[in-house]
Amino acid sequence: MRSTVRLGGVVGVVILSVISAFVIGGIIMGIFASDPEEMNKFYLYLSFFLGQGVIILPPIYYLNIKKKPILNSFRLNPIPTKTLQSSAVFSLGVIIIFDTFDRILHQLVPTPDYIIDLGNIMQPDSTLGFIFLFLAVVIMAPIGEEIVFRGFLQKFLEEHWKDITRAVLVTSLFFAMIHFNPFWTVQIYLLGVILGFLSWKTNSIIPSIVLHSMNNGIAFILTVFDESDLGIYLWNENVSPIFIAIAIYLIYSGFKNITPIEK
Repeated sequence: MRSTVRLGGVVGVVILSVISAFVIGGIIMGIFASDPEEMNKFYLYLSFFLGQGVIILPPIYYLNIKKKPILNSFRLNPIPTKTLQSSAVFSLGVIIIFDTFDRILHQLVPTPDYIIDLGNIMQPDSTLGFIFLFLAVVIMAPIGEEIVFRGFLQKFLEEHWKDITRAVLVTSLFFAMIHFNPFWTVQIYLLGVILGFLSWKTNSIIPSIVLHSMNNGIAFILTVFDESDLGIYLWNENVSPIFIAIAIYLIYSGFKNITPIEK
């Protein structure tokens, strides 16, 4: 792969993928949202959905030109059921720890207005809007972003640099930057590192898709629904120590049973 695929070309394709997602989203909003002051949330969610759908098209086109196997180049390799289950257990523990960290951060640093506005935007006002937002955030985004970053980019960097750590850290930096969210940069970067580690260890992006999807799904639930309904999960506006202990156990148990796949 190194002889015919160049680093600059791969990075350019990744950048083009991100631009394509924003362009498609912008076109949808430009066509249907004629009055920005009265933005229809449904079309916003539709733009999210379609934007995440086109993000994988530039890498597919690029690999076709280079005559490279798409599934292998994307690290879309099958994994044993046990590894899938262990990845889900590990992911749940990671998500709880990340939520703990995020809640502490929000108490130490005032939440910016744009984060509050984002929370309001992510409140569907119709059933169809709810469906498209869910599909975009929980299904399309994890699949598309993991294919582009942990599959296409990170896999190439691992082979190009022969340095797994460097490949994971640089890919995670790209991943954090494309979210354009300074307030959550650290959390997104650390999540990217864990996603990258999972995909490398299992030689498949399926576990990272599982973690990414679960993370977005739980964030979606917490955004859409009232936190007063979370019951024993919270203690003094923080994650309950009981759930933190459970999370640590889940991380240990899941990680221990994640089986490396032959590369």
